Amino acid sequence: MDINAELEQEWPNLSDTQYRITSSHTPSYNCLAWAIEEDDRWWSPLPEDDYYWPEGVPREVSVEAFTKAYATLGFVVCETGALEPNVEKIAIYATSDGKPQHVARQLSSGLWASKLGRLEDIEHELLGISGTLYGTPQTFMARYQT
Repeated sequence: MDINAELEQEWPNLSDTQYRITSSHTPSYNCLAWAIEEDDRWWSPLPEDDYYWPEGVPREVSVEAFTKAYATLGFVVCETGALEPNVEKIAIYATSDGKPQHVARQLSSGLWASKLGRLEDIEHELLGISGTLYGTPQTFMARYQT
């Protein structure tokens, strides 16, 4: 099975959207780090994990904790994932039970960049990775450039 077929098996919506693989798989970083262009460490709020998490932010898997973590870097919650000039945006994906499962970064093209766990990085449409594994984009955050 080729790599695209494997990805489309895990994320079936990819097959109906525009996407491309942009890197080989690596365990060096995850989607939470890649969303802010870090590729040298793994972020995790789980208390038992020995991964990076911003100091002072609750170590829990909740959209509130994720938004607080990214707020330490200047991101604020915003209304939509619509492309805006001079604005960096991220999307927090959550499942129907409200648990965040993924974070993606918007590119200047309007597409999104994601690190798929320990797998590859991809560029994709916003809903291309939506589904049972990651849920749907629930919260958008923006960092305004000055």
